[in-house]
Amino acid sequence: MKEIIFEKTGLPEEVLKLVDSPVPSPKSGEVLVQVKARNINPADLMFIQGRYGILPKLPSSAGFEASGVVEVPDDSGKFPKGTRVMFTAAGTWKDYVCIPVSSIIPIPDAMSFEIACQAFVNPMTAYCMIEKSGLKEGDWLLITAGASAFGKFAIQMAKAKGIRVACTVRHEEQKGLLTDLGADLVINSEKEKVQKIIQENTDGGVHVAFDAVSGILGAKALSSLRKGGLLMVFGALSLENIPLNSGLMIFKALRMEGFWLTDWIINADAEKRKMAFKTVFDFLLKDDSKIDIAGKFTLDQFEEALKAYHKPGRNGKILLIS
Repeated sequence: MKEIIFEKTGLPEEVLKLVDSPVPSPKSGEVLVQVKARNINPADLMFIQGRYGILPKLPSSAGFEASGVVEVPDDSGKFPKGTRVMFTAAGTWKDYVCIPVSSIIPIPDAMSFEIACQAFVNPMTAYCMIEKSGLKEGDWLLITAGASAFGKFAIQMAKAKGIRVACTVRHEEQKGLLTDLGADLVINSEKEKVQKIIQENTDGGVHVAFDAVSGILGAKALSSLRKGGLLMVFGALSLENIPLNSGLMIFKALRMEGFWLTDWIINADAEKRKMAFKTVFDFLLKDDSKIDIAGKFTLDQFEEALKAYHKPGRNGKILLIS
């Protein structure tokens, strides 16, 4: 089978390579899945660089999120051959992967492999963060990197609950795209003063900010909160820490907390997880939900896929398909 691996951590363009590997054999309690589609997330690239919350066991395959078809069922017969499934695992950029039965999620009949392979990380994170934030109808939410896949999911989910949404982008042409999705305020953080525009258009600041960037933009998001506001940090696209203004934190009684979907899944009870998956699947299957795909590449085209991923102003996910 074809497999994209790395034998040392580093920039994906420098350390990834395509190899031929034996098809793995599932152990008891596992299924063998023929992978059909995988997406490229920021977490995947940080994992390859050794900068993620989970460190790779080298040599390692890349990728966390995928969808496919059960090729060899588990010994209990819970998922017969041909069952369409989605899953997360450490290493999905390969033709076949063995997955524990407990990690398998059946794909609804109406959902394509291309949608299913991005149905977990970003929409689940958006749903869980909105629920955890305590935002109510009429409140203001700021989303940094609003044109990301997460941002677009979060905009649509927040608007469905009557939450007002402000976003930052880095490219002027992205403003219209997010306004069409329902964003009430879109700011070009490369050209405009984020805090000033937020203060002038949100009655003194947003209630909650979701920050995927960290660094200077994370600090601007923190400064855009109203008194008692909450900054939820879930990414570090800038690869920099947020410089904190202690006085601002003290005198505006601001709060900061991190969010990692892995921890939420581990700590949530079965009923909460069930409700989260149902809500996310219902959203993804709605006719008016917008899920953008910017390009599809085969495994042996991974170098082209990485170039497409890094293209400035990209609008939509880059997929690796089989």
